[in-house]
Amino acid sequence: MKFVDSCEAKIVAGRGGNGSVAFHRAKYVPHGGPSGGDGGRGGDVVFEVDAGLSTLLDLVAMHTIKAEDGQHGMGSDCYGRGGDDHVIRVPVGTQVFDSETNELLFDLDGLDKRVIVAHGGRGGRGNIHFKTAQDRAPHRAEPGEPGQERQVRLELKVMADVGLLGFPNVGKSTFIRACSRARPKVADYPFTTLAPHLGVVSVGEESSFVLADIPGLIPGAAEGAGLGHQFLKHVERTRALLHLVTLDPEEGRDPVKDYDAIMKELKSFDPELAKRPMIVALSKGDLPDVQEAYPELKARFKRKKIDLKFVSAATNDGVRPLLNELFQLLHREE
Repeated sequence: MKFVDSCEAKIVAGRGGNGSVAFHRAKYVPHGGPSGGDGGRGGDVVFEVDAGLSTLLDLVAMHTIKAEDGQHGMGSDCYGRGGDDHVIRVPVGTQVFDSETNELLFDLDGLDKRVIVAHGGRGGRGNIHFKTAQDRAPHRAEPGEPGQERQVRLELKVMADVGLLGFPNVGKSTFIRACSRARPKVADYPFTTLAPHLGVVSVGEESSFVLADIPGLIPGAAEGAGLGHQFLKHVERTRALLHLVTLDPEEGRDPVKDYDAIMKELKSFDPELAKRPMIVALSKGDLPDVQEAYPELKARFKRKKIDLKFVSAATNDGVRPLLNELFQLLHREE
């Protein structure tokens, strides 16, 4: 399934039905009086979280989302039927913004969230409401009110406890495969991961947390380089970060410089994001070059007051202690 995390749509709630002008007609009732009923209320446009959805793909083709109009009132005191609500199901983590002002209108960040994005118009009153001692046969009724209209932008930000960060090809996908049932693509070339993947990590018999594999970042990501801030926004939901670094002789990269580059992008995107609780780990620990370089790298990171962890997802070396530490970090932040 294609991953879509942003789209725009016009939201139009149903218009209220018009009130009716009618008079009671019956044999032997020469002055039956007004009998025009009210118009029905227009339907609402409702967004409801569906736990089975993980993308906004279904909404991309819906350029206009409209609820049903209310029916007009009728004679014999008959009221018009209210328009049906148009219920749109969205993934958890969906945010609704006003396209013109960029104001956040709604944040569907829970499985039980259900919001009315646009309210239907009120139905007009029929002439039965306008009878007075002076006017016993009113010939007026109210028109229905138009439904609320909005031009909105939908943004999906994945809901996870821990975000997995790092340059492309540092082993993030291999790590999440090793500690959960998530199965992102793994290959020996950059940008293998093109969409966030969520995995539930079990810690003990009854404890767990959600880990998000975020596509690899490169310098300039906050300005849109590589996959850019298209996926940086998904880190905003996380409560803690796991930052993976490793040696890459072919690219000539240095783990400490990689760490500094990613932290610079986080600060550029959102300064508060860079202050999020974080664990830094040297991945691909099964490779001899990585094992040999670990003591020196640990000392260099220590000068930054960072305790560099050592992990190998391929052999599971250090995986379980790292997960336990992440869980404890989350627990301290509650």
